[in-house]
Amino acid sequence: LGPGDAVFIDVYGASQRTIESTISPDGTVTIEGFGPVQVAGMTVAQANAQLRSTLGSRYSSSQIRLTVGQTRTIMVNVMGEVKAPGTYTLSAFASVFHALYMAGGVNDLGTLRNIKVYRNSQLITTVDIYDYILNGKLTGNVRLAENDVIVVGPYVCLVNITGKVKRPMFYEMRRNESVGTLLKYAGGFTGDAYTKSVRLVRKTGREFSVYNVDEFDMSSFHLADEDSVSVDSILPRFSNMVEVKGAVFRPGMYQVGGNITTVRELLENCEGVTEEAFTAHAVMHRMKEDRTLQVIAVDIDGIMNGTVPDLALKPNDVLFIPTKQEMMEEQTITIHGEVQYPGVYKYADNETLEDFVLQAGGLKQTASTVKVDVARRVSNPKALQTDSVIARTYSFALKDGFVIDGEPGFTLMPFDEVYVRKSPGFYQQQNVYVEGEVMFSGTYTLERKNQRLSDLIKSAGGVNDRAYTKGARLERRFTHEERLRTESLLKMAKTQSGGKDTIDVKKIDIGDIYYVGIELDKALANPGCDEDIVLREGDRLIVPQYTSTVKISGDVMYPNTVGYQKGKKAGYYIDQAGGWGNRAKKSNTFIIYMNGKVARVAHNAKPEPGCEIFVPSKAERDPRMLAQTLSIASSVASFATIIATFANIIK
Repeated sequence: LGPGDAVFIDVYGASQRTIESTISPDGTVTIEGFGPVQVAGMTVAQANAQLRSTLGSRYSSSQIRLTVGQTRTIMVNVMGEVKAPGTYTLSAFASVFHALYMAGGVNDLGTLRNIKVYRNSQLITTVDIYDYILNGKLTGNVRLAENDVIVVGPYVCLVNITGKVKRPMFYEMRRNESVGTLLKYAGGFTGDAYTKSVRLVRKTGREFSVYNVDEFDMSSFHLADEDSVSVDSILPRFSNMVEVKGAVFRPGMYQVGGNITTVRELLENCEGVTEEAFTAHAVMHRMKEDRTLQVIAVDIDGIMNGTVPDLALKPNDVLFIPTKQEMMEEQTITIHGEVQYPGVYKYADNETLEDFVLQAGGLKQTASTVKVDVARRVSNPKALQTDSVIARTYSFALKDGFVIDGEPGFTLMPFDEVYVRKSPGFYQQQNVYVEGEVMFSGTYTLERKNQRLSDLIKSAGGVNDRAYTKGARLERRFTHEERLRTESLLKMAKTQSGGKDTIDVKKIDIGDIYYVGIELDKALANPGCDEDIVLREGDRLIVPQYTSTVKISGDVMYPNTVGYQKGKKAGYYIDQAGGWGNRAKKSNTFIIYMNGKVARVAHNAKPEPGCEIFVPSKAERDPRMLAQTLSIASSVASFATIIATFANIIK
């Protein structure tokens, strides 16, 4: 206790009384009827004893207890190698650890082993935090007093330990502490550490020196600042091991010596070979003295029946016993085509064609039952010349999964391949779409292979009175072959440019559909004619309303859309857009019609309602030019025309 502490003195029992007081600067508390009682410098227990002695004569039948209310604060100074040195206000009960916590702890240079505490200019204690961390001892962690000074000096000896210890890191050592003490701080060796010696690297002023400290000198070899200690692991090798792999019941490593000294004894300890073991020829890998390998052939059958001598084992021998399957190529059979699960299957003896079809999930609805083929390898390992026959094919007809034409119960052989063909009479529904100015727009199913535009319009109830059949267009999905062909055209056009364009052809998105130029008005007027094209799955026919405008774009002064004037030529509309641009390529001007067709003005193409007149620019290698041209694809141009336009631009 000290001046400023608030205390409560409770008297209870025969008498009841509570006295509240504050310890005065002279260290006393004043009690009515008794005067001042000295308590400063005492612990709470000592103060309780003092009060019982003083008040006991009057309160002999009562209990007396002193408790502390609000404690006073003290000012202490934390100096040296801490993160935030300075003066701190702490509770009167604070210890050295509390002060260090308030100062942020020691910094990278600060010592943890020799923290000094001064009171009235006298050293009263030193604190070793390692003693607390490792042993739980609070030696030196005294309670602080007003104006105490805590000094954290720099470390004297910092040592690093790495490798196979439990806590590898830097440790601060006291003078004359040994390698053994460092290992104790590091938690000792790990289970796989080499404990006979450790390696120590030390700076000697001009260079480094290496010391090998054996286990007998670890407790006496003293450490110096910046020493580095490393602990190696044990060698990754065995001194008394043999191993068996492959077709045995208990493969693994075994101790050589004792009851295992020969191959026969080793096999007996691993409970023998499995049923699929190939025992006519096993392989022993033996390590010679120079650590190179030697291969020894082992006759397991001969050793086990006593017809050949048993083979003595040596440390690090590895015996491998293969399986019969490993001694031959993996045998498979394959099924292709219209079954539920086509693929490669493991061969099994006596499997019939019917069994294999069933194993593959059975036939699909699309399968042909009148032609199932089995292809078999032709193999003659003794042949001295090539043969023109490389395979044999067997054909079968099936019904309900059973062979009805061919050899019933036909047994498959290794590497046979079964082909289940698609029936030529099976077709899935193929849909086309019509939208726009027809009586019944929507989805329609193709009923014949050669169904045409006029048939689709007829199925849709015909066109209504708002339809502009001359501007109808057809969207068609790319097939895989068409996409490859289009990409090839792009690459060819790029090649023809001589590599001068900066456009990356790979980055051009050609989309999933393209437009087919059609003339629906002619198809409806003469069904079955050349203009009445045959439809295919996914086609989308769009019949627009009449559009009475013409769009002018490209290299003109003011791209514009104007009203259609019957009989007017392209030049009239270009004038409506302000005339030709400065770099207009007049001779290549073309018209994109609503039906997807494209024609050049130089070839007498005439504007029609809803068309677009496009004026390309002369060749300045601007990558935006191609992007602008390709954007026309959104204006119903066929993609083949875009390719042609691209090729024309880069000439």
